[in-house]
Amino acid sequence: MAYVKNLFDQNFIQYASYVIRDRAIPEITDGLKPVQRRIIHTLIKTDDGRFTKVANVVGKVMAYHPHGDASIYTALVNLANKELFIDKQGNFGNMYTSDEASAPRYIECRLRPVTKDILNTNPRITSYVDTYDSRDVEPVAFQAKLPLVLILGAEGIAVGMSTNILSHNIHEVIEAERKCLRGEKFQLYPDFPTGGLIDVTDYQDGLGKIITRAKMDTSDEKKIVITELPYGSTSDSLCDSIEKAVRNGKIKATSIQDFTSDSVNIEIKLQRGVYTKDVVDSLYAFTDCEQTIYCNLLVIKDNMPVQMTCTQVIEHHAKQLTGILKRELELEKEDLMEKLHLRTLERIFVEERIYKKIEQQKTEEGVIKAVKDGFKPFKAELIRDVTDEDVDHLLRIPIRRISLYDMNKNKQEVKAINDRIKEINKLLKHLVDYAISYLDGIEKKLNADQIKRRTKITNINTVDVKSVTKRDVALKYDEKSGYLGTAVSGGMELFKVTPFDKILYVRKSGIFSVSETPDKLFVGPQLRFCGFADKESLSKVLFTVIYREPETQYVYVKRCKIQAFIMNRDYFFAPEGMEVLHVDTRKTFTFQLNYVKKPKMKVFSEKFKSGDFEEKSLKAKGVRVAAKEVQNIEVQSDKPKNGELFEENK
Repeated sequence: MAYVKNLFDQNFIQYASYVIRDRAIPEITDGLKPVQRRIIHTLIKTDDGRFTKVANVVGKVMAYHPHGDASIYTALVNLANKELFIDKQGNFGNMYTSDEASAPRYIECRLRPVTKDILNTNPRITSYVDTYDSRDVEPVAFQAKLPLVLILGAEGIAVGMSTNILSHNIHEVIEAERKCLRGEKFQLYPDFPTGGLIDVTDYQDGLGKIITRAKMDTSDEKKIVITELPYGSTSDSLCDSIEKAVRNGKIKATSIQDFTSDSVNIEIKLQRGVYTKDVVDSLYAFTDCEQTIYCNLLVIKDNMPVQMTCTQVIEHHAKQLTGILKRELELEKEDLMEKLHLRTLERIFVEERIYKKIEQQKTEEGVIKAVKDGFKPFKAELIRDVTDEDVDHLLRIPIRRISLYDMNKNKQEVKAINDRIKEINKLLKHLVDYAISYLDGIEKKLNADQIKRRTKITNINTVDVKSVTKRDVALKYDEKSGYLGTAVSGGMELFKVTPFDKILYVRKSGIFSVSETPDKLFVGPQLRFCGFADKESLSKVLFTVIYREPETQYVYVKRCKIQAFIMNRDYFFAPEGMEVLHVDTRKTFTFQLNYVKKPKMKVFSEKFKSGDFEEKSLKAKGVRVAAKEVQNIEVQSDKPKNGELFEENK
């Protein structure tokens, strides 16, 4: 058993680590999950500028992603609909209506040129590892020059953790990165392709929440038209929530028609006598027209899950951008220096006729030595020492090319190389300015639709559901069955309630409880009291409790108010072991004590007024009415108030 437990624990840890790092949580370096990274890697590797069947792309991605074609196809469609990396052709679904994309054999895609500008694929900068079958290599993470995790957004549920990163406007993200590079303050807020309205008061830099609403046209007082969707909704889900609210009587509408296609158009026609201004708040309160979205910016950083803020992500990527650009410039400079070295070798090799010195050599070693010795007088002109590889390069130059060697062309190439090296050195000294100019260049390559903000930021006063809910559901009590609730078929109606009310009820035994409005709750026969349990209602209710001590048969009276309670917990008005005879909420009433008859006893009953007793706390002991054994009590009868039940206990 111990072996099995250890094996289970070990395998579970490995599985949890795999799900967190390799499936659910995006990598901060490129903002992508593994399946997205493998799709882009495949498109980059096979890019020829033409559209390719999605089915073909999915098949090629399977060489890197060992989880089946369905997950790859879904991820590709979702990534294409982000409209950043992939051009699409055909039906890729509708983000407004939730209509699915066509089968992969019918739709096509290709890589957008801007992808290669944003993602560095140079193996000298980006690390590559073997694929799962060791037949190819794939990137560990692209070196991205933009914080894609904020631009694309991400959702994922792993083992013991989850991430919910909202998408942001690419122009605003680039502007934030520019400000960060300049050392200026910046702030980012979400932007969604479906538009709508958002309140970012509690966004907390990506770790709080937002309130999102649908955008409505309320110019017609008898008709409401929804023109933009709240984040996380589709026209289908929104219509379903509205229809449910209509069925439950929360909204009075005659028809709900969905005309959504390339833009959102949901038309709600209202009943006679109902106007737009009366319904808008109810739409926000009872349907998906208003939603609260909680954010959690969790990413993989340095191979570990880390919670970050939007500001920290921007700062990380500003540093990453300058690092990538610096490395690119340094590598380009290295390549140019190598090219300059070879051009210098070629010029000296031809101009000084060093190739003539190898004519008398009989061995390969002699040839290499002759060439190297020929360059010794020109060592000052060389960038580095001559290697065997350099000699091999020179010996591969055809005789025809040597005889037609153009010195002027060589000098022009050398000048161009030196000019570029000077430019690179200048850029390396002003990396921040270079990074800002790079961001400017990327932004110019984006189209107007990508830059335009679609979601409007505004202040939203959240509608209190209770304030717009009318008390129109009957709360009934059936004394025969002992059931209380809105779903009780027989019995008498106590009062009207809403599903959000708290109800206080007192049983025959003197035990009271508070619960949400019940559907059907057994409370027993002879319910002594039932009413609302809000502070305002309870402050007006003074309970008079008459109870008897079983040992002495003495009767006590306690007058008190209920000021605090815990939901769905039983409380007892009287001390433990006492017998509750009566519970009343009238300000004053008369009750009579009938004493146990004994010899020489002259008074067999007495009347008292409840108002003569002082109010005490709920936990206090009651006041003894008389030092005599009480057989029973009689309470002055009165017509019960609406919502309250009184029973005489004789």
